Amino acid sequence: MEGSSEVLVTIRLIRSFLHRNIKHIVLHNVNLDDTVEELMNKIKEDIKTRSGLPPPFRKHGYDTLKVEYKKHGSKTSDPVINKEDDDKLMLKPDQTLKACNIENETEISFFNRKEYEQYKTDSTVVW
Repeated sequence: MEGSSEVLVTIRLIRSFLHRNIKHIVLHNVNLDDTVEELMNKIKEDIKTRSGLPPPFRKHGYDTLKVEYKKHGSKTSDPVINKEDDDKLMLKPDQTLKACNIENETEISFFNRKEYEQYKTDSTVVW
């Protein structure tokens, strides 16, 4: 798959940051020429009918994608999401996946931006 315009990506659906409600789905044949917005729409369509996914995950208000991990990269110590480098790792809806440097086996978090901002600033949460 190296060099291909279609890749495999893992999507981390984050329903609750506080309760660490996370489900992973794998998407095959993701076209790197698609925009981030097109990918978000494909994920939303996929989770509507994906078997084994609890209803709360299907109906959540996901609106933001952020690169969590790339193959051979380092992972964050936070169990829910990498809270660093939002300006570099948040995917902009109008850009192509290729322009966002998405590659084969990239792991991407999909979540509600407002909930993420609350999670980042809530100092009462002890991990």
